[in-house]
Amino acid sequence: MHGRTSPGWTRAGLFRRAAAGGAVVAGGAAIGARGGDGASQAAPSADTDAKIFNLFLLLEYLQEALYREALEKAGLTGDLKEFASRVGPQEREHIAFLEKRLGGRARARPKPNFGDALSAPEKFRATAIDLEELTIAAYIGQSANLTRGAVGAVGTLLSVEARQVAWLLDLAGESPAPRAADPPQKAEDILGELRKRRLIP
Repeated sequence: MHGRTSPGWTRAGLFRRAAAGGAVVAGGAAIGARGGDGASQAAPSADTDAKIFNLFLLLEYLQEALYREALEKAGLTGDLKEFASRVGPQEREHIAFLEKRLGGRARARPKPNFGDALSAPEKFRATAIDLEELTIAAYIGQSANLTRGAVGAVGTLLSVEARQVAWLLDLAGESPAPRAADPPQKAEDILGELRKRRLIP
């Protein structure tokens, strides 16, 4: 990992928990029930799509906020500044896409406190990698629960997220493609990580 550290959660830890839960790349996971973030597993339907899209929207909101605030507070220069400057607008496009799909069912924008993650460029980079990886795990883990038309729609977002984290990993001196396949995450685990990080209540 080339000395990269990020308090609270790491990609290695997330992937160990995914493996321990018996997750497989092709499988889907139920949206975790708590605070309106999801419901129990059900057959694909418009209601299930909305719950899953709201999970994706939450993660996109957090990514966009991280990049926007990092440009203001983290002292970014060079390649990291270019990354945040380019990727932030992409996340805003993802948000707009999901908000349009959800219409009046779109969740409220969170007010995260990134704290120490914005205290130095290296800490921002570590947090950004973890959040990007968590987002990809959510897309992989939940896509199988979507209706057929919705799966195709989110696939275009997942490919961009994968390129974003590859860029970040390259900047960190890590392999941009360390695995043949990425593990998914259950929705309740994703939400638990975000709460542990105090990014959502």
